[in-house]
Amino acid sequence: MTLGIRQLEAANFDACRQGLISLLIDAVADGASVGFLADIDSQQADAYFAEVHRALASGALAIWVAEEDGRVLGSVQLSLCLKPNGLNRGEVQKLLVLSSARRRGIARLLMEQLEAHAEQLQRGLLYLDTEAGSEAEHLYRALGYTCIGGLPDYACGPGGQYRANAIYYKTLLRP
Repeated sequence: MTLGIRQLEAANFDACRQGLISLLIDAVADGASVGFLADIDSQQADAYFAEVHRALASGALAIWVAEEDGRVLGSVQLSLCLKPNGLNRGEVQKLLVLSSARRRGIARLLMEQLEAHAEQLQRGLLYLDTEAGSEAEHLYRALGYTCIGGLPDYACGPGGQYRANAIYYKTLLRP
């Protein structure tokens, strides 16, 4: 079994689409607050990934997958600001790892690929938000991200309760 990380292009996105759908549904079922409620189904997830595919094709988004034996185990996205005054920044989105594949360093490997790509694009400022108090905060801190606060009742978790977020940033390059 060989774990590999690769960046998807618009042309090869559909080959991973079903795996990404399963990954998103698994993450929400496991309690991840990633924009969806517990009643997410494959049709909703497929509609979301149609949007991701469009953003990827337009150049507004980059996405990586972690795969093992052809199975998608994880993914992360980098949303690129396309406004002239924000070409130095990108937003980390939807860092997901299958619940059965956690604690293997997959999230760290995905983030390392994302950061290397951001540096190549001269995107020196990365930012993200995650659920306050989540295990993800430990990873982001270990990767050198700084928490700058958060908002109470920011997003509804899969079970319907509103939760606070934590906002993080990391400077890779100075403009």
